[in-house]
Amino acid sequence: MAMASLFISSSPSFTLPPKTYTKYQTAYFLKPFSLKAASTSVDQQPTISLADKQPSPFKANSWQWKFQDKVLTIYYEEHGKESPEPTKNILMLPSISDVSTVEEWRSVAGNIVQRASKINWRAVIVDWPGLGYSDRPKLDYNVDVMEKFLTDFISAPDGPMKHFGNDLVIFGGGHAPTITLCAAKKGLVKLAAIAAVAPTWAGPLPIVFGRDSTIEMRYGLLRDTLRTPGVGWMMYNVFVSNEKAIASQYRSHVYANPDNVTPDVVDSRIALTKRKGARYAPASFLTGLLDPVKSQEEFLELFADLDGKVPVLVVSTKSSPKRSKAVMQALKGAKGVSKFVEVPGALLPQEEYPTMIAEELYQFLQENFEFNI
Repeated sequence: MAMASLFISSSPSFTLPPKTYTKYQTAYFLKPFSLKAASTSVDQQPTISLADKQPSPFKANSWQWKFQDKVLTIYYEEHGKESPEPTKNILMLPSISDVSTVEEWRSVAGNIVQRASKINWRAVIVDWPGLGYSDRPKLDYNVDVMEKFLTDFISAPDGPMKHFGNDLVIFGGGHAPTITLCAAKKGLVKLAAIAAVAPTWAGPLPIVFGRDSTIEMRYGLLRDTLRTPGVGWMMYNVFVSNEKAIASQYRSHVYANPDNVTPDVVDSRIALTKRKGARYAPASFLTGLLDPVKSQEEFLELFADLDGKVPVLVVSTKSSPKRSKAVMQALKGAKGVSKFVEVPGALLPQEEYPTMIAEELYQFLQENFEFNI
């Protein structure tokens, strides 16, 4: 999200910083409770209340993903509670960016799974390879790699979701739902329902400058430069991995309300961009290699393909950048979209306004699953 503003990402091995890990690594079987979202004026951007971001206990875990000649440690979290009700599973996928992390869905997951309802909802949040707390080796990251990872994570015999079955609900932000829909169209993923939160299909540079042959050559040059050992790391540090750059991108287009961009938010995202291999996947994202489709028409076709087959919720935001909002608004009334809502927020409403997003998502779950019981 920063060098145009260079929207680039992060990388780790499976060891959470003490501040993150020890605070949340607790047993997650708790008694259910009910929650209600507070209403907000449509004319102003709400400020986060402390209650919106209250941490909910979860189980941190890792999975060894075998890809090509490498084994990547993939970080994921399990959120849930003990309940006699029938269980149904949700996979939550972070938006892809330089600051991509499971943390953007953590409060939403905690909100939904702790509700008292007819279904015992459980959620898994996973960091993409090359991003968040997952390993970030020097791979040639492209959309095929991400699609392969998603399908393996869901269906691998040794995978974390092997006992979940094919009846899966997926919530994703940014590129994540588009990658999921591509996999579903190929028959690689079977969906019970999907919610696309602030969805898009184009990386930061392609959405602004397009994809003609001349500009694609420039993207390639930039990508190669960012991947080089010396100059690439220096360039990444100057344009992305520093307090000014992170704070600027959050205030300009990641969050809707600048007052919600706290020092803790900025510090935690800077830490992500300091991880070993942090620049490789974001370099691909920035320059369009992680774009699942090449046009708005292809994007709309992915949703149309689910028409009458799977419930589809699209969550658009009031304060997204102009081009990003145009992508979202094109889905209003589009074939295959069962429900379209617009909420306060920009590119990460699930992180900025988790209670509000959780309420919309839970209502979607009730309408399509709980009310039928």
